Amino acid sequence: MTDRPALADQALDTILRTARSHNGFTPDSVPEALIRAVYDLAKMGPTSANCSPARFVWVGTPEGKARLLPLMSEGNRAKTASAPWTVIVAWDETFYDQVPRLFPHAPEAREWFTGSPEITFDAAFRNGTLQGAYLMIAARALGLDVGPMSGFDRAGVDREFLAPLGWRSNFLVNVGHGDAERLFPRLPRLDFDEACQIA
Repeated sequence: MTDRPALADQALDTILRTARSHNGFTPDSVPEALIRAVYDLAKMGPTSANCSPARFVWVGTPEGKARLLPLMSEGNRAKTASAPWTVIVAWDETFYDQVPRLFPHAPEAREWFTGSPEITFDAAFRNGTLQGAYLMIAARALGLDVGPMSGFDRAGVDREFLAPLGWRSNFLVNVGHGDAERLFPRLPRLDFDEACQIA
């Protein structure tokens, strides 16, 4: 058994307990060095055979935002405009080509993910979604706020930002310093006995 203490309450609050999904952001900038640090922390989260299928497009230039905003649903447009960065959480359709490098003790693991289009999609979508969640937790751990979203023109985002790369979008995350004045009241969560079973 590893003798590793639990995180302090303040850390637990920062990453989950009192952290919120933000609907607006302050004008404070977020430097590129910090978003690189967010990725460098998030990439350490586990994936199947370390396959790491997620890819991230950090939209933060005026030109990038001008391309993205028309593709957002009406309810997500203002919050996206206010965020210094909006991350397109995507996955690489040929992620398995990196497996021999990422899982070098068993390079044949590449074939685990290529048996059928369904196997490839399931692995990419499942593990890429995990990595998107790691990215949000990493951003919070490094002092940033996040606002994940699924209201956008997925085909349009893929066409505008991802098609030349062979990537496909999953969801978007606004990243920056949240504006507490624009938070909604905290919503309830299910209790353990409602959401869990012990077998």
